[in-house]
Amino acid sequence: MSSEPRRYLGVDGGGTRTTFCLVTGDGELVARVEQPTTSYFQAEEGIELVPRILEAGIGALGADPAGIAHAFFALPGYGEVSADVPALDAAPRAILGHDRYACDNDMVAGWAGSLAGHDGINVVCGTGSIAYGEHDGRRARAGGWGELFGDEASAYWIAARVLNAFTRMSDGRDPRTPLHELVTSELELRADLDVIDVVLGRWHGDRRRVASLAPIAVAAAERGDATAAAILRQAGEELAALVTAVARQIGFPAGEPIPVSYSGGVFAAGAPILEPFERALPAGCDLRAPLLAPEIGAALYAARLDGRPFDDAAVQRLASRVEGGA
Repeated sequence: MSSEPRRYLGVDGGGTRTTFCLVTGDGELVARVEQPTTSYFQAEEGIELVPRILEAGIGALGADPAGIAHAFFALPGYGEVSADVPALDAAPRAILGHDRYACDNDMVAGWAGSLAGHDGINVVCGTGSIAYGEHDGRRARAGGWGELFGDEASAYWIAARVLNAFTRMSDGRDPRTPLHELVTSELELRADLDVIDVVLGRWHGDRRRVASLAPIAVAAAERGDATAAAILRQAGEELAALVTAVARQIGFPAGEPIPVSYSGGVFAAGAPILEPFERALPAGCDLRAPLLAPEIGAALYAARLDGRPFDDAAVQRLASRVEGGA
């Protein structure tokens, strides 16, 4: 029998990119690569996008699929269209050539990475937003309803409120603040009404392009803009509400600390979003910086599914050697 450590494939599919990693059971990162998103709802090729991106990513890792002990594919939108689940579950089989894998929503990878697979709740806030937690074998989610009537506090949600504030300032319904100037500069508007042409005419309301405007809120708040600060404060409150909902579902006993962590691009803003989030968390929550990136979390989850969860030493080895942590 080979004495080489078992290898685990972790795949995290976000709203803008898909990250693949190969990790050994003793905590060594063998390889990590990025590919475009596997979010297929608005893709021209539809669900066929998923196996194409997965095949490209696994190929780029340079790994022999037969040598992968187990894999976990965390896919955006998984479980949100019941009819698509069988196709998503089957997609990796032809690429790997075996059934030693599982698929689930990308929220699971965020949780497994941020909390190293321990009980608690993780909030993913990027292009969209969702919370997921586990406690004593119970698991639950909250949020993730899409940008049209959900995804509160996501980059898209923040950007939509930035654009709304811009229009109100342009009309004179609200006083102009630095936010108005920043939107004008970012979109290179010659006239305020040109925002319609840019966002709806040229971008066609593209979710990712709209979401890319979210940093304007942070930049404006840092200039003392009260309107932008209010948007970020409400975002923090919405994220805390997701935590409250998940905690209620998974039944943390009264008085037991609730580990809470986070992942996703919105949290890269740091204090402007973390501070209102932490202030709004329910009593008993213990907010922790994420320990590992979601793709590493997916690999940890694969090892757990293999019946060989990483020990603390392996987790710490990964945390110390993976540049940038989460």
